[in-house]
Amino acid sequence: MSKKTEYGLGFIFLGVVLFVGKSFLASDMLFFRLMVGLALGYTLTRAATGFAGSVNRAYNTGSTRLMKTLMFMFFISAVLTAAIIFNADPESYGLWINPISVGLLVGGTLFGFGMAFSSCCASGVLTDIITGLPRGVITLIFFSMGVFLGHPLEKLSWVNDSFLSSSSMVEAGKQGVFFPDFFKFDGFNGYLGAIILTGLLASLVVVLSNYYESYRKKNKTYLGHFGEKAQDKVPELSTRNYNFLSIGTYQRVFVQSWNLKTGAIVIALIFAILMGVTGSGWGASGPYGIWFGKFLMLFGFSAESLAAYTGKSVEFFSNPFFANGTTVQNIGILLGTVVYLLTSGKFKTVFMSEMHINLKQGLLYALGGMSMGVGTRLAKGCNVGALYTPIANFSMAGWVFLVVMIVGGFLGNMFAKKVLK
Repeated sequence: MSKKTEYGLGFIFLGVVLFVGKSFLASDMLFFRLMVGLALGYTLTRAATGFAGSVNRAYNTGSTRLMKTLMFMFFISAVLTAAIIFNADPESYGLWINPISVGLLVGGTLFGFGMAFSSCCASGVLTDIITGLPRGVITLIFFSMGVFLGHPLEKLSWVNDSFLSSSSMVEAGKQGVFFPDFFKFDGFNGYLGAIILTGLLASLVVVLSNYYESYRKKNKTYLGHFGEKAQDKVPELSTRNYNFLSIGTYQRVFVQSWNLKTGAIVIALIFAILMGVTGSGWGASGPYGIWFGKFLMLFGFSAESLAAYTGKSVEFFSNPFFANGTTVQNIGILLGTVVYLLTSGKFKTVFMSEMHINLKQGLLYALGGMSMGVGTRLAKGCNVGALYTPIANFSMAGWVFLVVMIVGGFLGNMFAKKVLK
């Protein structure tokens, strides 16, 4: 299949997805979720941006560029969140202010382990079903199983009891730390102080990342990441010798990879739109337990029995598959990956790139998926639900998750390196 054929198929595929989504999804909100997912999948793939890479690249190559880019994305997302909720009652938004608990520490560490084993995260596994099929599928199956098996853990006291909580959380009968509570004196409902604190924490991570990178270079263990090197070679868009109807223009608009900063800005804007429209942030792992439950129902398990085990409602498992907004959004991420790879003429090459794996690798991917799945139930979210969205929503829990995720990621990479040696 030639690249030009893939170009055409890409636009046809996008048109079919939009037509089917608009025609058959039950509401405009679900269709909106589909479009958000398409945009996220397209951006994550085109900019080669993923949360797992922030740790794995640092360990394996010494490059912290992705980690520093994520700090930039977190900060601008926090600023956009403040702009959205500034004159509103925070309770009217589904802000993700998670408890700082033993569950967060254990779950975040387990999630970091899993990211190292499977080289992906809760959102990245969806793109990896296309870009690394065997790894993505194995990881997703066991990730979903881990989420399902971990559901009963969600109600344990050591998962829900926060070591500390701020004033507005206590008043609302909730647990967790909301940064604006510490800065009510700033004249901006605490959001100015919260933005500054978020910027300082992000800057601290950048400083430590630079120190780590310098250490690796000094010890001659810095390799650099091949994807980042390729992005550096992409020419900047220029209007010189511009010809609208040319293959060169098509290459610039649809094929050339985006750099990490471009990807971060686009994702932050998508996140802000998602919050503004839905009143809540970005989550990914929650529906995986539903997916595994739906799979069990094919073998005769009833929704009632699944609800009894997990502590969820019967409707949690009996509702139609595409009635769940996050499920639709997740499917959109997968489809958005296909759209970019086809319209850029890279689908065949990328899709076939990881077809051959051995038993040891397969077992490691399964362990990675299970570890991440259970970890999300203890930490009350994944790379987006316990890290990105909480940080953007001014929750201290997001920063704690980041620390233990990094620790788990480094330990997991050490273990994986020994196993695969």
